[in-house]
Amino acid sequence: MPLTFAQQGETTYIKRITAKEDAKRYLAGLGLVEGAAVTVVSHHGEDMILNVKGARVALGRNYTKRIMI
Repeated sequence: MPLTFAQQGETTYIKRITAKEDAKRYLAGLGLVEGAAVTVVSHHGEDMILNVKGARVALGRNYTKRIMI
């Protein structure tokens, strides 16, 4: 199921990222890799603010739809 279905305040784990290699490298640089814990701080439609490894990250729907939890 895509990350867009996670609720505000929920902590989930990334199971898979279904994006092209350049997008996967970008997300990996933000700490978003398979097995990483992600907490949804804020949810605005499919755009999200996430807490990953103690840092807040804002992602648009192009990325959040490609992260499977």
